Amino acid sequence: MVARARRLYTAVERRELWERWKRGESVSDIGRALDRAPSTVHGAIRERGGVPPRERRRSRLALSAAEREEISRGVAAGESARRIAARLGRASSTIARELGRNGGRGGYRAADADQQAWVCARRPQECKLARNRVLAGVVATKLEQDWSPHQISGWLKQEYPDDPSLRVSHETIYRSLFIQARGALKQELVRHLRSKRRIRRSRHASVHGHSQGRIIDAISIRERPAEVEDRAVPGHWEGDLLRGTGNSHVVTLVERRSRCCMLVQVAGKDTATVVAALSQHVQQLPAALRRSLTWDR
Repeated sequence: MVARARRLYTAVERRELWERWKRGESVSDIGRALDRAPSTVHGAIRERGGVPPRERRRSRLALSAAEREEISRGVAAGESARRIAARLGRASSTIARELGRNGGRGGYRAADADQQAWVCARRPQECKLARNRVLAGVVATKLEQDWSPHQISGWLKQEYPDDPSLRVSHETIYRSLFIQARGALKQELVRHLRSKRRIRRSRHASVHGHSQGRIIDAISIRERPAEVEDRAVPGHWEGDLLRGTGNSHVVTLVERRSRCCMLVQVAGKDTATVVAALSQHVQQLPAALRRSLTWDR
C-alpha cells in the first residue's frame, strides 16, 4: 500500500466526505474518492459521532465580500467613512468599526478582513442538555437504567407537562451522546444504547436506494432445493466474504457434502471483483463439482 502524506481536509473535501457518508458510502469508498486512508476518514467521522455538521452561512446583516471591496476602494480613494456608508446603504459606525478592527485605513485589506470576519463569527452554542444540568442528570439516570432516548423524551413530556425546560427530543439526546464536544453527557452512557454503536448512521442510507446489507434480487435461502439439505448430491457450495485489516478480503467456499473448504483472496469486496475471482478459481474444480455448482449465501 502506498503511504499517503498527512494533510488537512479542505472545506470542499470535508463537504464531499459528509455528502458521501449521508448517501451511504462506506469508509473505504470515501477514502478512495478523496485519496485518503480509510483510518483518517473514520477519524473525521468518529469525531462527530457520524452526525454531519451544519453548513455555516453568513448572516444577511453582516458585511459581504463585495461590500468590503467597496470599502477598500473608498479608502484608497480617500473617501470618508460617512460617504462610503452612504453609498453602501450602511451606518457610518459600521464602516468605522470595520476599519478599526482590520488595520485602519493604512492596513485595511478586503480579503483579509472578510476571512477574519468569517473566523470570528463562529459562535458555538451550548446544547440544551449542556445548559440545563438538572435535565442532563435526569436523562443520564434514565440512560443508566437502559431507557432508550425515545422513551426518555416521551416520559419527560408526561412527567413534566407544564415545564418546557424539562423536555428534550430524542435527537438531542443522541447527538449529545455521539458528539462528545458538546460536553453534555458522558461517553460511557453510549454502552446503554441498544445498538451499542459508536457512530450514528441512518438505517436508510444507501448509494443504491436500498438498506445496507440487503442483496438486490437475492433468492432466499428458504427457496433452495431439498437435495441441498440432506447433502446427498455434491456440488452445492456456501460462500462468505471475510474482511481483515488493511482493507484485505478473503472469500470462503465450503462444499456441503464433502465439507471441502477453499479460500480465495480478492482485491476488493465489490460484486464485480468477487465474482471475477470466484469464476477464475472454480475452473480448477473437478468437472462433477463444477457442473452442478450452486451458490448459497
